[in-house]
Amino acid sequence: MLLRRSSPSSSAKALYSVSKFINRLTHKAPDTPVHPGARTYRRELIYSFLVVFLGITAVTLSQQNAISLIPLKNLLKNELHESKSATAAFFFWIGIAWYFKPFFGIFTDAFPLFGTRRKSYILTGSLLSVASFVGLIFTPHQYTPLLAMCITVNVFMVITSTAVGGYMTERAQALQASGSFASIFQVAYQMAGVVGGPLGGLLATVAFGWTNLTSAAIMLLPICASLFVLKEKRVQVNSQLLLRDARGQLRKIVKAKTIWAAAGFSFLFYFAPGIQTALFYRQQNVLHMSTTQQGLMLFLNGSFAMAIAAVYGTYLSKRWSLRRLLFWCILAGAIAQMAYSFYNSMTEAYVIECFWGLGWASADMALTDLYMRATPEGSEALGYSLMISVRNLSLFGADWLGAKAMETYHLQFSTMAIVNGAVSLIALPFIVYLPAALVDRRDRPASIEAIPVPAAKTVIEA
Repeated sequence: MLLRRSSPSSSAKALYSVSKFINRLTHKAPDTPVHPGARTYRRELIYSFLVVFLGITAVTLSQQNAISLIPLKNLLKNELHESKSATAAFFFWIGIAWYFKPFFGIFTDAFPLFGTRRKSYILTGSLLSVASFVGLIFTPHQYTPLLAMCITVNVFMVITSTAVGGYMTERAQALQASGSFASIFQVAYQMAGVVGGPLGGLLATVAFGWTNLTSAAIMLLPICASLFVLKEKRVQVNSQLLLRDARGQLRKIVKAKTIWAAAGFSFLFYFAPGIQTALFYRQQNVLHMSTTQQGLMLFLNGSFAMAIAAVYGTYLSKRWSLRRLLFWCILAGAIAQMAYSFYNSMTEAYVIECFWGLGWASADMALTDLYMRATPEGSEALGYSLMISVRNLSLFGADWLGAKAMETYHLQFSTMAIVNGAVSLIALPFIVYLPAALVDRRDRPASIEAIPVPAAKTVIEA
Protein backbone atom coordinates (compact mmCIF):
# COMPACT_ATOMS: atom_id res chain seq x y z
CA MET A 1 0.00 0.00 0.00
CA LEU A 2 2.81 2.41 0.82
CA LEU A 3 4.46 1.75 -2.53
CA ARG A 4 1.24 2.33 -4.41
CA ARG A 5 0.65 5.65 -2.68
CA SER A 6 4.23 6.96 -3.11
CA SER A 7 4.61 5.97 -6.75
CA PRO A 8 2.05 8.38 -8.23
CA SER A 9 3.40 11.15 -6.02
CA SER A 10 6.97 10.56 -7.23
CA SER A 11 5.90 10.51 -10.87
CA ALA A 12 3.96 13.72 -10.42
CA LYS A 13 6.96 15.39 -8.83
CA ALA A 14 9.22 14.19 -11.65
CA LEU A 15 6.82 15.46 -14.33
CA TYR A 16 6.48 18.78 -12.53
CA SER A 17 10.27 19.17 -12.28
CA VAL A 18 10.75 18.44 -16.00
CA SER A 19 7.95 20.86 -16.91
CA LYS A 20 9.43 23.56 -14.70
CA PHE A 21 12.90 23.08 -16.24
CA ILE A 22 11.56 23.34 -19.80
CA ASN A 23 9.58 26.45 -18.93
CA ARG A 24 12.68 28.07 -17.49
CA LEU A 25 14.56 27.38 -20.71
CA THR A 26 11.81 28.98 -22.77
CA HIS A 27 11.28 31.86 -20.27
CA LYS A 28 7.61 30.94 -19.91
CA ALA A 29 7.18 29.92 -16.29
CA PRO A 30 3.46 29.17 -15.83
CA ASP A 31 3.36 29.78 -12.11
CA THR A 32 5.14 33.15 -12.02
CA PRO A 33 4.21 36.14 -14.18
CA VAL A 34 6.99 37.77 -16.16
CA HIS A 35 8.02 41.07 -14.60
CA PRO A 36 7.28 44.02 -16.91
CA GLY A 37 10.87 45.21 -16.66
CA ALA A 38 12.46 41.84 -17.52
CA ARG A 39 12.04 42.22 -21.28
CA THR A 40 13.27 45.81 -21.16
CA TYR A 41 16.25 44.76 -19.07
CA ARG A 42 17.28 42.04 -21.54
CA ARG A 43 16.87 44.40 -24.48
CA GLU A 44 18.97 47.08 -22.81
CA LEU A 45 21.61 44.47 -21.98
CA ILE A 46 21.80 43.16 -25.57
CA TYR A 47 21.99 46.65 -27.10
CA SER A 48 24.69 47.64 -24.63
CA PHE A 49 26.67 44.46 -25.33
CA LEU A 50 26.47 45.17 -29.06
CA VAL A 51 27.83 48.71 -28.75
CA VAL A 52 30.63 47.60 -26.44
CA PHE A 53 31.54 44.57 -28.55
CA LEU A 54 31.74 46.46 -31.85
CA GLY A 55 33.52 49.45 -30.28
CA ILE A 56 36.14 47.47 -28.37
CA THR A 57 36.64 45.04 -31.27
CA ALA A 58 37.39 47.93 -33.63
CA VAL A 59 39.86 49.80 -31.39
CA THR A 60 41.74 46.62 -30.41
CA LEU A 61 41.68 44.76 -33.71
CA SER A 62 42.76 47.69 -35.92
CA GLN A 63 45.58 49.09 -33.81
CA GLN A 64 49.31 48.40 -34.13
CA ASN A 65 49.26 45.73 -31.41
CA ALA A 66 46.78 43.56 -33.32
CA ILE A 67 46.49 43.36 -37.11
CA SER A 68 49.56 45.55 -37.53
CA LEU A 69 51.62 43.75 -34.86
CA ILE A 70 53.33 41.19 -37.08
CA PRO A 71 53.54 43.39 -40.22
CA LEU A 72 54.95 46.34 -38.29
CA LYS A 73 57.40 44.31 -36.20
CA ASN A 74 58.42 42.46 -39.34
CA LEU A 75 59.03 45.80 -41.07
CA LEU A 76 61.12 47.13 -38.16
CA LYS A 77 63.13 43.92 -37.76
CA ASN A 78 63.71 42.78 -41.35
CA GLU A 79 63.41 45.95 -43.45
CA LEU A 80 64.74 48.64 -41.08
CA HIS A 81 66.97 46.16 -39.11
CA GLU A 82 66.09 47.62 -35.70
CA SER A 83 67.20 45.97 -32.43
CA LYS A 84 64.88 44.36 -29.87
CA SER A 85 65.00 47.37 -27.56
CA ALA A 86 64.40 49.82 -30.44
CA THR A 87 61.38 47.79 -31.58
CA ALA A 88 60.02 47.59 -28.02
CA ALA A 89 60.60 51.35 -27.62
CA PHE A 90 58.68 52.00 -30.86
CA PHE A 91 55.65 50.16 -29.52
CA PHE A 92 55.97 51.90 -26.17
CA TRP A 93 55.92 55.37 -27.72
CA ILE A 94 53.10 54.76 -30.20
CA GLY A 95 50.93 54.01 -27.18
CA ILE A 96 51.66 57.32 -25.45
CA ALA A 97 48.09 58.59 -25.96
CA TRP A 98 46.79 55.51 -24.14
CA TYR A 99 48.87 56.40 -21.07
CA PHE A 100 47.17 59.82 -20.90
CA LYS A 101 43.71 58.42 -21.49
CA PRO A 102 42.27 60.01 -18.30
CA PHE A 103 42.56 63.46 -19.92
CA PHE A 104 40.32 62.22 -22.71
CA GLY A 105 38.00 60.84 -20.05
CA ILE A 106 37.59 64.28 -18.48
CA PHE A 107 36.33 65.70 -21.75
CA THR A 108 33.93 62.87 -22.56
CA ASP A 109 32.41 62.99 -19.06
CA ALA A 110 32.23 66.76 -18.61
CA PHE A 111 32.15 68.32 -22.09
CA PRO A 112 29.38 67.14 -24.42
CA LEU A 113 30.27 67.17 -28.12
CA PHE A 114 27.36 68.14 -30.36
CA GLY A 115 25.07 67.55 -27.40
CA THR A 116 26.15 64.02 -26.39
CA ARG A 117 28.89 62.51 -24.22
CA ARG A 118 29.33 59.10 -25.84
CA LYS A 119 27.84 58.97 -29.31
CA SER A 120 29.49 62.07 -30.80
CA TYR A 121 32.92 61.20 -29.41
CA ILE A 122 32.69 57.66 -30.80
CA LEU A 123 31.72 58.95 -34.23
CA THR A 124 34.39 61.70 -34.29
CA GLY A 125 37.21 59.47 -33.04
CA SER A 126 36.32 56.70 -35.48
CA LEU A 127 36.14 58.99 -38.52
CA LEU A 128 39.50 60.61 -37.69
CA SER A 129 41.04 57.17 -37.13
CA VAL A 130 39.93 56.05 -40.58
CA ALA A 131 41.49 59.16 -42.13
CA SER A 132 44.76 58.61 -40.20
CA PHE A 133 45.08 55.00 -41.31
CA VAL A 134 44.69 56.14 -44.90
CA GLY A 135 47.47 58.70 -44.28
CA LEU A 136 49.71 55.96 -42.87
CA ILE A 137 49.59 54.20 -46.25
CA PHE A 138 51.59 57.06 -47.77
CA THR A 139 54.06 57.44 -44.86
CA PRO A 140 57.76 56.73 -45.73
CA HIS A 141 59.21 53.51 -44.27
CA GLN A 142 61.54 55.26 -41.85
CA TYR A 143 61.59 54.91 -38.06
CA THR A 144 60.69 58.50 -37.11
CA PRO A 145 57.94 59.21 -39.72
CA LEU A 146 56.29 55.89 -38.99
CA LEU A 147 56.45 56.56 -35.25
CA ALA A 148 54.89 60.02 -35.61
CA MET A 149 52.04 58.80 -37.80
CA CYS A 150 51.31 55.79 -35.59
CA ILE A 151 51.09 58.09 -32.57
CA THR A 152 48.55 60.24 -34.46
CA VAL A 153 46.45 57.20 -35.30
CA ASN A 154 46.40 56.13 -31.67
CA VAL A 155 45.36 59.58 -30.44
CA PHE A 156 42.13 59.37 -32.43
CA MET A 157 41.57 55.75 -31.45
CA VAL A 158 41.87 56.68 -27.78
CA ILE A 159 38.99 59.14 -28.25
CA THR A 160 36.80 56.30 -29.50
CA SER A 161 38.01 53.86 -26.85
CA THR A 162 37.44 56.32 -24.00
CA ALA A 163 33.87 57.02 -25.05
CA VAL A 164 33.10 53.31 -25.45
CA GLY A 165 34.72 52.54 -22.08
CA GLY A 166 32.67 55.26 -20.37
CA TYR A 167 29.50 53.89 -21.94
CA MET A 168 30.41 50.33 -20.90
CA THR A 169 31.10 51.27 -17.29
CA GLU A 170 27.93 53.34 -17.09
CA ARG A 171 25.78 50.48 -18.37
CA ALA A 172 27.59 47.85 -16.26
CA GLN A 173 26.83 49.79 -13.10
CA ALA A 174 23.25 50.59 -14.08
CA LEU A 175 22.47 46.97 -14.97
CA GLN A 176 24.60 45.50 -12.16
CA ALA A 177 26.46 43.26 -14.61
CA SER A 178 30.13 44.19 -14.40
CA GLY A 179 31.26 40.56 -14.74
CA SER A 180 29.20 40.07 -17.90
CA PHE A 181 30.55 43.28 -19.40
CA ALA A 182 34.09 42.24 -18.46
CA SER A 183 33.45 39.01 -20.37
CA ILE A 184 32.15 40.88 -23.44
CA PHE A 185 35.14 43.22 -23.22
CA GLN A 186 37.56 40.28 -23.10
CA VAL A 187 35.91 38.52 -26.06
CA ALA A 188 36.13 41.72 -28.10
CA TYR A 189 39.70 42.32 -26.94
CA GLN A 190 40.74 38.81 -27.96
CA MET A 191 39.44 39.36 -31.48
CA ALA A 192 42.84 40.99 -31.91
CA GLY A 193 44.42 37.55 -31.63
CA VAL A 194 41.74 35.32 -33.13
CA VAL A 195 41.22 37.47 -36.22
CA GLY A 196 44.16 39.89 -36.09
CA GLY A 197 46.79 37.18 -35.55
CA PRO A 198 46.19 35.06 -38.66
CA LEU A 199 45.17 38.08 -40.73
CA GLY A 200 48.24 40.02 -39.61
CA GLY A 201 50.45 37.07 -40.48
CA LEU A 202 49.05 37.04 -44.00
CA LEU A 203 49.25 40.83 -44.35
CA ALA A 204 52.93 40.70 -43.37
CA THR A 205 53.59 38.90 -46.66
CA VAL A 206 52.23 41.78 -48.78
CA ALA A 207 52.76 45.55 -48.94
CA PHE A 208 52.35 47.37 -45.60
CA GLY A 209 49.68 49.64 -47.09
CA TRP A 210 47.18 46.76 -47.19
CA THR A 211 47.45 46.44 -43.40
CA ASN A 212 46.50 50.10 -42.91
CA LEU A 213 43.65 49.88 -45.41
CA THR A 214 42.24 46.89 -43.52
CA SER A 215 42.51 48.75 -40.20
CA ALA A 216 40.68 51.74 -41.69
CA ALA A 217 37.81 49.49 -42.77
CA ILE A 218 37.53 47.93 -39.29
CA MET A 219 37.21 51.38 -37.68
CA LEU A 220 33.90 51.77 -39.51
CA LEU A 221 32.29 49.34 -37.01
CA PRO A 222 31.87 51.84 -34.13
CA ILE A 223 30.32 54.29 -36.57
CA CYS A 224 27.63 51.75 -37.48
CA ALA A 225 27.03 50.86 -33.81
CA SER A 226 26.64 54.51 -32.82
CA LEU A 227 24.29 55.39 -35.65
CA PHE A 228 21.95 52.39 -35.40
CA VAL A 229 22.13 51.03 -31.82
CA LEU A 230 23.38 53.65 -29.35
CA LYS A 231 20.54 55.89 -28.19
CA GLU A 232 21.49 58.92 -26.12
CA LYS A 233 19.53 62.02 -25.17
CA ARG A 234 20.97 65.30 -26.28
CA VAL A 235 21.97 67.81 -23.59
CA GLN A 236 22.01 71.59 -23.69
CA VAL A 237 25.41 73.08 -23.04
CA ASN A 238 26.12 75.78 -20.48
CA SER A 239 29.81 76.81 -20.44
CA GLN A 240 29.85 77.81 -16.75
CA LEU A 241 28.29 74.52 -15.69
CA LEU A 242 30.70 72.62 -17.93
CA LEU A 243 33.77 74.02 -16.19
CA ARG A 244 32.25 73.44 -12.78
CA ASP A 245 31.40 69.86 -13.71
CA ALA A 246 34.95 69.23 -14.96
CA ARG A 247 36.39 70.42 -11.64
CA GLY A 248 33.89 68.24 -9.83
CA GLN A 249 34.96 65.21 -11.84
CA LEU A 250 38.60 65.74 -10.89
CA ARG A 251 37.80 66.21 -7.19
CA LYS A 252 35.66 63.08 -7.19
CA ILE A 253 38.43 60.96 -8.74
CA VAL A 254 41.11 62.33 -6.40
CA LYS A 255 38.98 61.47 -3.35
CA ALA A 256 37.83 58.07 -4.61
CA LYS A 257 39.79 55.57 -2.51
CA THR A 258 38.32 52.59 -4.33
CA ILE A 259 39.63 53.63 -7.73
CA TRP A 260 43.16 54.26 -6.45
CA ALA A 261 43.15 50.92 -4.65
CA ALA A 262 42.11 49.16 -7.85
CA ALA A 263 44.67 51.03 -9.96
CA GLY A 264 47.51 50.27 -7.55
CA PHE A 265 46.52 46.63 -7.31
CA SER A 266 46.44 46.18 -11.10
CA PHE A 267 49.84 47.87 -11.41
CA LEU A 268 51.35 45.19 -9.16
CA PHE A 269 50.12 42.45 -11.51
CA TYR A 270 50.87 44.04 -14.88
CA PHE A 271 54.23 45.67 -14.21
CA ALA A 272 56.51 42.66 -14.48
CA PRO A 273 59.49 42.58 -16.90
CA GLY A 274 57.75 41.74 -20.18
CA ILE A 275 58.78 39.21 -22.82
CA GLN A 276 56.41 39.92 -25.73
CA THR A 277 58.98 41.55 -28.02
CA ALA A 278 61.60 38.98 -27.00
CA LEU A 279 59.05 36.28 -27.77
CA PHE A 280 58.58 37.64 -31.30
CA TYR A 281 62.35 37.48 -31.95
CA ARG A 282 62.55 33.98 -30.43
CA GLN A 283 59.75 32.72 -32.66
CA GLN A 284 61.58 33.85 -35.79
CA ASN A 285 65.25 33.36 -34.82
CA VAL A 286 65.08 30.18 -32.70
CA LEU A 287 61.90 28.35 -33.73
CA HIS A 288 62.09 29.71 -37.31
CA MET A 289 58.38 30.48 -37.50
CA SER A 290 56.94 32.17 -40.55
CA THR A 291 54.71 35.20 -40.07
CA THR A 292 51.72 32.96 -40.84
CA GLN A 293 52.72 30.58 -38.03
CA GLN A 294 53.15 33.54 -35.68
CA GLY A 295 49.62 34.59 -36.57
CA LEU A 296 48.43 31.08 -35.70
CA MET A 297 49.97 31.44 -32.24
CA LEU A 298 47.96 34.61 -31.66
CA PHE A 299 44.87 32.80 -32.92
CA LEU A 300 45.36 29.96 -30.41
CA ASN A 301 45.81 32.10 -27.31
CA GLY A 302 42.97 34.38 -28.43
CA SER A 303 40.59 31.45 -28.98
CA PHE A 304 41.23 29.97 -25.55
CA ALA A 305 40.93 33.42 -23.99
CA MET A 306 37.49 33.83 -25.57
CA ALA A 307 36.48 30.41 -24.24
CA ILE A 308 37.38 31.29 -20.65
CA ALA A 309 35.70 34.69 -21.10
CA ALA A 310 32.43 32.93 -21.91
CA VAL A 311 32.78 30.79 -18.76
CA TYR A 312 33.63 33.84 -16.64
CA GLY A 313 30.66 35.92 -17.80
CA THR A 314 28.01 33.19 -17.78
CA TYR A 315 29.06 31.11 -14.76
CA LEU A 316 31.99 32.15 -12.57
CA SER A 317 31.09 35.81 -12.01
CA LYS A 318 27.56 34.81 -10.98
CA ARG A 319 28.67 32.17 -8.45
CA TRP A 320 31.96 33.40 -7.01
CA SER A 321 32.74 36.67 -5.30
CA LEU A 322 35.21 38.94 -7.08
CA ARG A 323 37.74 38.50 -4.26
CA ARG A 324 37.82 34.76 -4.88
CA LEU A 325 37.98 35.28 -8.64
CA LEU A 326 40.89 37.70 -8.32
CA PHE A 327 42.94 35.21 -6.31
CA TRP A 328 42.53 32.25 -8.65
CA CYS A 329 42.64 34.25 -11.87
CA ILE A 330 45.82 36.13 -10.95
CA LEU A 331 47.45 32.88 -9.86
CA ALA A 332 46.52 31.30 -13.21
CA GLY A 333 47.83 34.33 -15.09
CA ALA A 334 51.20 34.25 -13.33
CA ILE A 335 51.65 30.50 -13.89
CA ALA A 336 50.76 30.94 -17.57
CA GLN A 337 53.49 33.58 -17.93
CA MET A 338 56.07 31.33 -16.30
CA ALA A 339 55.13 28.53 -18.71
CA TYR A 340 56.95 30.42 -21.47
CA SER A 341 60.22 29.17 -19.94
CA PHE A 342 59.49 25.90 -21.82
CA TYR A 343 59.01 27.63 -25.20
CA ASN A 344 61.61 25.55 -27.03
CA SER A 345 59.77 23.75 -29.85
CA MET A 346 56.71 24.10 -32.04
CA THR A 347 54.79 21.48 -30.04
CA GLU A 348 55.51 23.26 -26.76
CA ALA A 349 54.64 26.58 -28.39
CA TYR A 350 51.16 25.34 -29.36
CA VAL A 351 50.42 24.13 -25.82
CA ILE A 352 51.83 27.20 -24.06
CA GLU A 353 49.96 29.67 -26.26
CA CYS A 354 46.67 27.93 -25.43
CA PHE A 355 47.48 27.85 -21.71
CA TRP A 356 48.55 31.50 -21.75
CA GLY A 357 45.24 32.46 -23.36
CA LEU A 358 43.33 30.81 -20.52
CA GLY A 359 45.48 32.17 -17.69
CA TRP A 360 46.20 35.71 -18.78
CA ALA A 361 42.65 36.38 -19.97
CA SER A 362 41.30 35.17 -16.62
CA ALA A 363 43.43 37.66 -14.72
CA ASP A 364 42.68 40.47 -17.16
CA MET A 365 38.92 39.88 -16.88
CA ALA A 366 38.91 39.85 -13.09
CA LEU A 367 40.86 43.12 -13.06
CA THR A 368 38.50 44.66 -15.64
CA ASP A 369 35.58 43.62 -13.44
CA LEU A 370 37.30 45.40 -10.55
CA TYR A 371 37.82 48.54 -12.67
CA MET A 372 34.13 48.91 -13.46
CA ARG A 373 33.06 48.37 -9.86
CA ALA A 374 35.61 50.87 -8.53
CA THR A 375 34.71 53.72 -10.90
CA PRO A 376 32.62 56.50 -9.24
CA GLU A 377 29.19 57.11 -10.69
CA GLY A 378 29.14 60.11 -13.02
CA SER A 379 32.85 59.80 -13.84
CA GLU A 380 32.66 56.59 -15.85
CA ALA A 381 34.95 57.54 -18.73
CA LEU A 382 37.48 59.34 -16.52
CA GLY A 383 37.65 56.63 -13.87
CA TYR A 384 37.79 53.72 -16.28
CA SER A 385 40.34 55.40 -18.55
CA LEU A 386 42.55 56.12 -15.52
CA MET A 387 42.78 52.45 -14.68
CA ILE A 388 43.20 51.38 -18.32
CA SER A 389 46.07 53.87 -18.59
CA VAL A 390 47.78 52.22 -15.63
CA ARG A 391 47.29 48.87 -17.37
CA ASN A 392 48.66 50.02 -20.73
CA LEU A 393 51.59 51.92 -19.25
CA SER A 394 52.51 48.89 -17.17
CA LEU A 395 52.28 46.44 -20.06
CA PHE A 396 54.20 48.44 -22.67
CA GLY A 397 56.70 49.81 -20.17
CA ALA A 398 57.30 46.32 -18.81
CA ASP A 399 57.91 44.95 -22.31
CA TRP A 400 60.50 47.66 -23.01
CA LEU A 401 62.09 47.03 -19.60
CA GLY A 402 62.25 43.28 -20.25
CA ALA A 403 63.81 43.67 -23.71
CA LYS A 404 66.40 46.14 -22.38
CA ALA A 405 67.26 43.90 -19.42
CA MET A 406 67.86 40.92 -21.74
CA GLU A 407 70.20 42.96 -23.96
CA THR A 408 72.06 44.64 -21.10
CA TYR A 409 72.50 41.69 -18.75
CA HIS A 410 72.38 38.91 -21.39
CA LEU A 411 69.55 37.13 -19.58
CA GLN A 412 68.10 33.93 -21.01
CA PHE A 413 64.54 33.96 -22.35
CA SER A 414 63.48 31.20 -19.92
CA THR A 415 64.83 33.22 -16.98
CA MET A 416 62.85 36.29 -18.03
CA ALA A 417 59.68 34.20 -18.39
CA ILE A 418 59.99 32.92 -14.81
CA VAL A 419 60.74 36.40 -13.47
CA ASN A 420 57.76 37.78 -15.41
CA GLY A 421 55.33 35.38 -13.75
CA ALA A 422 56.91 35.51 -10.30
CA VAL A 423 56.72 39.31 -10.10
CA SER A 424 53.01 39.20 -11.02
CA LEU A 425 52.41 37.03 -7.93
CA ILE A 426 53.29 40.02 -5.74
CA ALA A 427 49.70 41.21 -6.20
CA LEU A 428 48.17 38.16 -4.47
CA PRO A 429 48.69 39.16 -0.79
CA PHE A 430 47.12 42.56 -1.42
CA ILE A 431 43.75 41.04 -2.37
CA VAL A 432 42.79 40.95 1.31
CA TYR A 433 43.11 44.76 1.50
CA LEU A 434 40.67 45.52 -1.33
CA PRO A 435 37.41 47.16 -0.12
CA ALA A 436 34.73 44.62 0.75
CA ALA A 437 32.06 46.70 -0.99
CA LEU A 438 33.83 46.08 -4.30
CA VAL A 439 34.94 42.47 -4.14
CA ASP A 440 32.73 40.59 -1.68
CA ARG A 441 29.69 40.22 -3.93
CA ARG A 442 28.80 38.28 -7.03
CA ASP A 443 27.88 39.70 -10.40
CA ARG A 444 24.16 39.13 -10.20
CA PRO A 445 21.32 41.25 -8.85
CA ALA A 446 18.92 39.76 -6.34
CA SER A 447 16.14 40.06 -8.90
CA ILE A 448 15.26 41.76 -12.16
CA GLU A 449 12.65 43.74 -10.28
CA ALA A 450 15.35 45.35 -8.14
CA ILE A 451 17.12 46.86 -11.14
CA PRO A 452 15.98 50.12 -12.62
CA VAL A 453 16.67 50.43 -16.33
CA PRO A 454 17.40 54.15 -16.68
CA ALA A 455 17.26 56.11 -19.85
CA ALA A 456 20.41 57.92 -20.95
CA LYS A 457 20.92 60.52 -18.26
CA THR A 458 21.27 64.25 -18.74
CA VAL A 459 23.95 65.57 -16.40
CA ILE A 460 24.13 69.17 -17.55
CA GLU A 461 21.17 71.26 -18.46
CA ALA A 462 20.87 74.89 -19.38
